[in-house]
Formats: sequence, C-alpha cells, structure tokens
Amino acid sequence: QVQLVESGGGLVQPGGSLGLSCAASGSNFNIYNMGWYRQAPEKQRELVATITSGGSTNYADSVKGRFTISRDNAKNMVYLQMNSLRPEDTNVYYCNARHVLLGGSWGQGTQVTVSS
Repeated sequence: QVQLVESGGGLVQPGGSLGLSCAASGSNFNIYNMGWYRQAPEKQRELVATITSGGSTNYADSVKGRFTISRDNAKNMVYLQMNSLRPEDTNVYYCNARHVLLGGSWGQGTQVTVSS
C-alpha cells in the first residue's frame, strides 16, 4: 500500500485560491485511483474529486468548475487546485488512494479555512 501525506492547507479569503498536494510513498503509485475528500466536524466525509490511474477525473457538483485534480506519476504526487473558494469549502481535506486488489490508504488530512 501507499502512504499519503497532504500539505498546502491554510487560511484563505472568500474568492481566493489554494493548492493542496499529496505525496505518496510506496510502490506502484501509478496504478492507484486517487481522490480528495473533505470532512467537517460531525459530518460524513464527502468526495471532492477523483482521478483514475488513466487520468479520468470526476468532481462533486459543488466544486465543478472551481477545483481541478491532477496527478504526476513521475513524482508520486496528486494535487487539488481550488479556486473561487467559498466559506462552505472550509473542511479538513484528505487524500485517498484506492486499488481494487491492493486496498486503500488515507492521509492525515489538512485543514482549509475560507474566511474573511
């Protein structure tokens, strides 16, 4: 399995931008489907965006047109570029790796706060 470490969270004003990074260690990163999820206190974790091993992407309706997920298999990295941020985007963001045979992993999370 891969181990995941997120970075890039912080405080940003509404309408601003922030980029998250997820560094993966371990082997066979390129065969994992990757995703970003978020969770607010006392709420269920929800999908933000996913990118398959082949590069196909999928987004939650709430972030379509504002967020972009990408991956760099040569660097074992996944990114989430977040633009036009809203207060309701405030959450802890988690990186996820998933493979049908190898299982899945979660990062420790990074806090994103959108506030003026």
